[in-house]
Amino acid sequence: MQPEIFYYNNSFTLESGRTIPGFHLAYTTLGALNASKSNVVWIFHALTANSNPAEWWSGLVGETKLFDPSKHFIVCVNMPGSCYGSIAPLDTDPLTDKTYYHDFPFFTTRDMIRSYEHLRTYLGIDKIWIGIGGSMGGQQLLEWNIENPDLFEFIFPIATNAEHSPWGVAFNASQRMCIENDPTWKEEQVDAGLEGMKIARSIALISYRHYEAYSKSQQGFTTATEGKSIDHKIFKAESYQRYQGEKLAKRFNAFSYYFLSHAMDKHNVGRGRDSVRAALQSIKAKTLVISISSDVLFPTSEQELLAAYIPNAKLAVIDSYYGHDGFLLEFETIESLVKDFINTSYRQPVTGNQ
Repeated sequence: MQPEIFYYNNSFTLESGRTIPGFHLAYTTLGALNASKSNVVWIFHALTANSNPAEWWSGLVGETKLFDPSKHFIVCVNMPGSCYGSIAPLDTDPLTDKTYYHDFPFFTTRDMIRSYEHLRTYLGIDKIWIGIGGSMGGQQLLEWNIENPDLFEFIFPIATNAEHSPWGVAFNASQRMCIENDPTWKEEQVDAGLEGMKIARSIALISYRHYEAYSKSQQGFTTATEGKSIDHKIFKAESYQRYQGEKLAKRFNAFSYYFLSHAMDKHNVGRGRDSVRAALQSIKAKTLVISISSDVLFPTSEQELLAAYIPNAKLAVIDSYYGHDGFLLEFETIESLVKDFINTSYRQPVTGNQ
């Protein structure tokens, strides 16, 4: 399914102070807006996903699923900087008529949701019933609720945070160092830095998963090296790391990876506002914060902070061995939590943190 493209042809000033003459956003809609415009579900994707959640969140999006196109108007936007249709580093800069490459305008998570506001207006959406997203998607969800507190009725930030941690920055910086040390990175070509990005992805996978996940799925040697001497055997864990790097390189580019990881690092809802706490306290939507127990990249303490400061928010912790990737894989539990929270909220008011 090909995304639609929204063009904004007016000047747009980023947090960095740089003004661009416009931008375009690739977006996917599933279902139709009802007469009362009360069935909008806005889904936010994570770092390397695209605007079609039915592809990467098939357990939650689709016919008869939690988010059903026959009932809901589902919207998902490819974040600026990504390589799936929105304004990106491999696009042409209209001011120079040359490819952006390393000179791509830097979009923060706040810049991203400000661009979505123009798409929302274009789509005729006045109110969003449910907003949901994990990881970097959750960061954008929080930013939008702070910028526009009356827009969302329910929000479900999953495995995310109010400010990216030094731990998270360290992981992302290490990945960018892999790209920077690729001898092709400084070249202005489409595949520049690609070998470095493969290594970066290997580092990322360690932060996305957990000790137990590797123990259960990557134990021992690959079947291809069975019968070989010990010095020629290859561990499944090593093969898996290499495979994941190669897999990403077939669908992504180092420029998008570099800029998006940097945008994640700069995420801080308190920037330019009184504080993180004050920013979160401005959120009005009914909020269920969802955490993954084994998440080492966005640990539960970060979701506890969200639930403590967002007015009347509740916290649910999913017991999972998948680590951070649990927000993509524990869809049955997520569906149950979302349904229960909405049903309970309609029966009685939310009264406090839990």
